[in-house]
Amino acid sequence: MKGLLLLGRIIYRYIKKCVMAVTINPELVMKSEAEAVRAVEKYADTIRRVCFLHLKNYSDMEDEFQNVFLKYLLHTQSFESDAHEKAWLIRVAINACKDTLKSFFRRRVTSLDNLNQELFHIQDENKYILDAILKLPHKYKDVIYMHYYEGYTAVEIAEILSRNENTVYTWLARARNQLKEDLGSDFFDK
Repeated sequence: MKGLLLLGRIIYRYIKKCVMAVTINPELVMKSEAEAVRAVEKYADTIRRVCFLHLKNYSDMEDEFQNVFLKYLLHTQSFESDAHEKAWLIRVAINACKDTLKSFFRRRVTSLDNLNQELFHIQDENKYILDAILKLPHKYKDVIYMHYYEGYTAVEIAEILSRNENTVYTWLARARNQLKEDLGSDFFDK
């Protein structure tokens, strides 16, 4: 049910964009409602996590989440496999979040969420882990998330991020070292 409500909001924004796009490009082909529902139900959790990891703000995360699925609806090419589709969505989410972070508005305005509101209900024992990950530079956050939470190998991450495989291994090692410093080495001995 929640997925359908979210899909309704996405479709509404999509229709507004399509009205403008059709006047520019009358051959516009869009994905079916069934494809959209399937994608939202299958990848919503992953895309939300990627967006939150970058934006650290629930409202911005929801906005970018919707934008990612709007781009998915407008994407006319077919995907080779589910893995290709998932990788494409993650890449689009990362790029959308980076664009948001670079925007003039985002750089000049302080969010109300920065007033120590609890964004997610996180168990206190796990909150310090999330805080340590969120302090990492973006390139390290991406590889840590994709490797440990999504189960991608370094080779797959390199392909998704269009980086050298050895670069990804280096980023993983540096991120682990930074987390060891922040969390303490006995955390990793468990």
